[in-house]
Amino acid sequence: MTKNEPKRQEARSEEGLRLDALAAYEEALHDRGYAWIAGVDEAGRGPLAGPVVAAAAILPCGLRLLGLNDSKKISLKNRLRLESEIKASAVSWAIGEADVEEIDRLNILGATKLAMTRALAGLSISADYLLLDAVKLDFPLPQEGLIKGDARCACISAASILAKTHRDRLMEELDAMYPQYQFAQNKGYPTERHRMAVAQHGPSPCHRKTFLGFLQRNEVQQVCLFK
Repeated sequence: MTKNEPKRQEARSEEGLRLDALAAYEEALHDRGYAWIAGVDEAGRGPLAGPVVAAAAILPCGLRLLGLNDSKKISLKNRLRLESEIKASAVSWAIGEADVEEIDRLNILGATKLAMTRALAGLSISADYLLLDAVKLDFPLPQEGLIKGDARCACISAASILAKTHRDRLMEELDAMYPQYQFAQNKGYPTERHRMAVAQHGPSPCHRKTFLGFLQRNEVQQVCLFK
């Protein structure tokens, strides 16, 4: 045994316990007789541009994916690895989107729920129970919304990874169409550089009009400066 082997074994043991805890919600529901438990999560509620994306994932009972966690807590390399493993291992998975027009018309919460409903409709196997990240859907299935569910429940973690990786690729495609906004770097989030680009170039067709109130505030500030 090498000098570092005990530490490696301890780390593996801790990760195993964490993954067991992550699977506990689903396994308790399996024990109650639910067969197809779908985790649902979204990516893109906060950005100024691009669609909101939701994913639904049904994982097989007993699955343990090393490093599975909230997508925001995982490096890009591990997100892409886990995305591939989730797609290969899931009983079923699907993506749903709501575009910028729907976001502006419905508001971001309404559009998020629409994207989630579309993801659920895309599953090849109909879920019989839903686990969501702090959202309640008007959907004819028993469900539970868990605060910080993407870090507490395996199927929600899986959905969060699928939603984020899918949306990130969409934003990289939009970056090629509208390079002045640097979507590949900010993914549409309201960074200072992104706000400055919108103020300089004006909004693109993929910007959410209802998220651009800062433009009017900037105009007011400029008028006040020149009075």
